[in-house]
Amino acid sequence: MTYELKTKTKKKLSPGKFYPLGASLEDGGVNFAIYSQFADEVYLLLFDDPAADPTDIIQLTNRDKFIWHIFVEDIKAGQLYAYKIRGKYDPANGLRFNENKLLIDPYAKALTGKFRNKDNLLLAYNPFSPDKDLVMDPRDNTAIVPKSIVVDDNFDWQGDEPPGYHLDDLIFYEVHVKGFTAHPSSGVKHPGTYPGFIEKIPYLKKLGINAVEFLPVHEYYVDDFLLDKGLTNYWGYNSIAFFAPECSYRAGKRPGCQVDEFKTLVRELHRAGIEVILDVVYNHSGEGNELGPTMCFKGVDNPTYYLLSGSAGQPFRYYMNYTGCGNSLNLSSPPVIRLVMDSLRYWVEVMHVDGFRFDLASELGRQDGRFERNSGFFDAIGQDPVLSRVKLIAEPWDLGSYDVGNFPIDWSEWNGRFRDTLRKFGKGDAGQLKELRSRMTGSPDLFCDDGRAPYNSINFITCHDGFTLYDLVSYNGKHNEANLEDNRDGANDNNSWNCGCEGETDDPEIIKLRKKQIKNFICCEFFSLGSPLMQGGDEFMRTQKGNNNAYCQDNEISWFDWSGVEKNKEIFEFFRKAILFVKNYHALQDRKYVTKKLPHGRVDIEIKWYGRDLGEPLWDDPEQRTLCYRLSAKEKAGPGIEKYSLFFILNADYLSRDIKLPPAPHEKGWKRVIDTSLPEGEDFIMDGDPVVLDPQDHYLANPRSTVVLLSGGKYAARD
Repeated sequence: MTYELKTKTKKKLSPGKFYPLGASLEDGGVNFAIYSQFADEVYLLLFDDPAADPTDIIQLTNRDKFIWHIFVEDIKAGQLYAYKIRGKYDPANGLRFNENKLLIDPYAKALTGKFRNKDNLLLAYNPFSPDKDLVMDPRDNTAIVPKSIVVDDNFDWQGDEPPGYHLDDLIFYEVHVKGFTAHPSSGVKHPGTYPGFIEKIPYLKKLGINAVEFLPVHEYYVDDFLLDKGLTNYWGYNSIAFFAPECSYRAGKRPGCQVDEFKTLVRELHRAGIEVILDVVYNHSGEGNELGPTMCFKGVDNPTYYLLSGSAGQPFRYYMNYTGCGNSLNLSSPPVIRLVMDSLRYWVEVMHVDGFRFDLASELGRQDGRFERNSGFFDAIGQDPVLSRVKLIAEPWDLGSYDVGNFPIDWSEWNGRFRDTLRKFGKGDAGQLKELRSRMTGSPDLFCDDGRAPYNSINFITCHDGFTLYDLVSYNGKHNEANLEDNRDGANDNNSWNCGCEGETDDPEIIKLRKKQIKNFICCEFFSLGSPLMQGGDEFMRTQKGNNNAYCQDNEISWFDWSGVEKNKEIFEFFRKAILFVKNYHALQDRKYVTKKLPHGRVDIEIKWYGRDLGEPLWDDPEQRTLCYRLSAKEKAGPGIEKYSLFFILNADYLSRDIKLPPAPHEKGWKRVIDTSLPEGEDFIMDGDPVVLDPQDHYLANPRSTVVLLSGGKYAARD
């Protein structure tokens, strides 16, 4: 450090105010406010150059409600700043103040760059001492720490309004901002960036999805152990700044331009009728455990922000770790709840996003170490006038708790049981019929008794965490060697089946079977009751070469190779048709429970289950691998009522099955719309009239196939 930590400024100062927290641009200057209950002294440092010493050092002497604040005149948007905080260094009792470590603002809206732990200057411990973190590191890191940026919230939204879809109508597309266009085949002007993503919006429109679920876009930290291996934290589940969009996804050079670029992306997606859901990580931060880096919360107010524990007479030295990432944020602390709530409201009100998917959400609901659906965090969300009206989606588990179906009424949940059941059934596992019935009807056993509906079940078969859909039918085991952990990382229980050959093959019969299996999964995904979520790239058979934990692969393993869209057009078209079919038939979209006749909204639906001989399915027979059911619907169509029935045959058996059909309830009988065993062009009839069955009383379902029949209604293939 080439400067002394004491006030040095010629700027005009005034006390300012304790709210709002962060750096707030006002007439004549900027108000700075930061929470720290246990600090002795707080210093604001201003910079002109992120790599240089500060131009101004200002001690904050005004404190209200443990919030230190000051107003600095004659500074504007774009000003770079950071903090240094003095206090007791006593890790055994949870205190880790270190005036040598520069800190970003917990409320920073943008950062100048990425954290890089050069020469281990970010470490929370003294590398020269055998006592590690019990001895303070005296080395200064000002030159290497990215600086917070004062941001002007004004933006030309051009009348932007959110599409405002109900969950009934949403089809989610999970995607990584960078990976979507980083590959040279994307052909965009700014690959791997927010503007680059905008260039591909017409593709999403053509596919038919109406909601993108972005993997984390909060500024995140890349751990040393990954950098040492030449890898990175590609997925971004290691947030360090909960208000700041990831700077590495920007196309421009101006510090902070990532804010306007992200807003532009949201505006253009809305203009295309596509909602924006953010995957957010509030369960932990990127600072890791007691030996991890000090970048923000550890040095600002460690015992407030983190759940602390310990042993051997050191009750507060160590971090509770319900996430597997080294620490857990303390959501029972009011300042931390306020931080998260302020962050969420900022992304809704200022950045215009439409909802959130909460990573490891069970951790957010922990009280006294146990998940509680009535926790303070959920109560705060439920009563908030801004957040209670957006989409709230939980990943309903953490390292020690699995809570699918247990979240509050305002929440939807990623349905891991849907994924597991459909994968097992799809590859022909025995004894799946009873479970399959629940999963295909919106999991009433999980959601029906608490006021929620099938649309609260986010149905997925693949997502970022695990195999792609192509790899699910191409690999029996994971192949994560590129992660440099000797293939030990990633899940071992994938419920996958390679169709007869591990990995790539030229065998035409295996390729044909894999495509058929993919089509079967598509049908189950989109035609089940619930809100479908597809993994981006599955629509053209994107592969990760069997890697089921590609979190560290910022390369062609993870990036979209756009040549696959044309190469695997057959699968793209099947996805597109399935999405269009759902939109055309509200019996598949008005997602209320239909275990019995239930009038609702646009359509009245009745469901009836059948065995292969029209009798009751043999639910408890483990060798039954074929399930049939009929949806009978009365749908409002202009001034009249349109009646139609859909008959589904899900045959996961390796044998053909002769299926008896009930009498067609409408004129002209049963017509075949889908048979995944048929060649391309015949497998899904959308461009002409469906094929009228002859005879009408039975259908031969080929091995491992899905069949959809239609009776009545006006067959529509409208885009």
